[in-house]
Amino acid sequence: MNIALLLSGGVDSAVACHLLMENGIRPDLFYIKIGMDGDDELTCTAEEDLEMCHAIAHRYGLPLQTIDLQKEYWDRVVTYTMDHVRNGLTPNPDVMCNRLIKFGAFEEKVGFQYDRLCTGHYARCVRDNEVFCTPLADEPSLAMTTDSPVWLGTAPDPVKDQTDFLAQLDSHQVQKIMLPLGNLMKEDVRRIAVEAKLAPAKRKDSQGICFLGKINYSDFVRRFLGTKVGDVIEIETGKKVGEHQGYWFHTIGQRKGLGLGGGPWFVVKKNLQENILYVSHGYDNLLQYGKSFDLAGFHFITGDPWPKEGTIDVTFKVRHTDKWRTGRLTRTAPTPEHPEGTYHIDGDDPIQGIAPGQFGVVYTRDGHICVGSGEIAIANQD
Repeated sequence: MNIALLLSGGVDSAVACHLLMENGIRPDLFYIKIGMDGDDELTCTAEEDLEMCHAIAHRYGLPLQTIDLQKEYWDRVVTYTMDHVRNGLTPNPDVMCNRLIKFGAFEEKVGFQYDRLCTGHYARCVRDNEVFCTPLADEPSLAMTTDSPVWLGTAPDPVKDQTDFLAQLDSHQVQKIMLPLGNLMKEDVRRIAVEAKLAPAKRKDSQGICFLGKINYSDFVRRFLGTKVGDVIEIETGKKVGEHQGYWFHTIGQRKGLGLGGGPWFVVKKNLQENILYVSHGYDNLLQYGKSFDLAGFHFITGDPWPKEGTIDVTFKVRHTDKWRTGRLTRTAPTPEHPEGTYHIDGDDPIQGIAPGQFGVVYTRDGHICVGSGEIAIANQD
């Protein structure tokens, strides 16, 4: 069975490669190039990343290829991101990068030649026809044969779990994935890298947005949407407290970067037509919080485990954090007006900064399985 492994230059994918080799599996290595050649402002400085990848390839005597997906990245991920920003929404380019590039365009160009695609994501493959019964049956992360459906399971490290970034994958993509780090804590991965003397062992984790790398996000948005001065209004009083350079630079729940004195201030609402930001003051203002929202275009990863209508106990996330929230998903049956039905989340506790456009990611009640995701459409404040 032939394996393709995506190297990023970081410690996680390097350890994934090491674990495959320790288990007698020799993968072909690939580095995905997504910086924009010929445009200094849009080129992701990836020289160090590629250098680290070559070091890993040389260490294990494995072939390394660079796959140019710049055009696909631009057409699919950057366009999605700018469309959302222009419409006042909060995009998640990392989610779409995984779906459309790492497990999409790469598969179309190269990956189809391989039986499995290995990455350094923190998530698990759960293989069991009775996955929603107790107990769950977990297949070892490196196993390569099964006739059972594959479900996306959460990692034991709540800080590093990346199932929310993989929540738009489809069943074929999850069926093919290999996740050697799925049962490891980040500290274990670092320890393995140090003990094995891997080149990226002490390299810091990347904190940048997927398609930007080291490029400043505001500078990138300014390049495409420009600036337009607008008012910042305190929502409780209607008083103007400042100005901004365009609603597209700001997201619901944002605190930093507003340039207002006497904080904290939080963005709670945007008027796109008038280019107005509404803010509230202090940490405990209830206008910053909501408990419920709708999910548009809900996407099931592997299958639909729920009744076609009714209320289900679930856990969920509205952004990448180490905290799963509990609540209820209410689902309605398809109608001519809503051919896919509707999906509505009611959380048990208030949530700060529910941002339309972000993905609401839904899990089983115990948080073991990531079932799917949809875009947050309407935030209702109680």
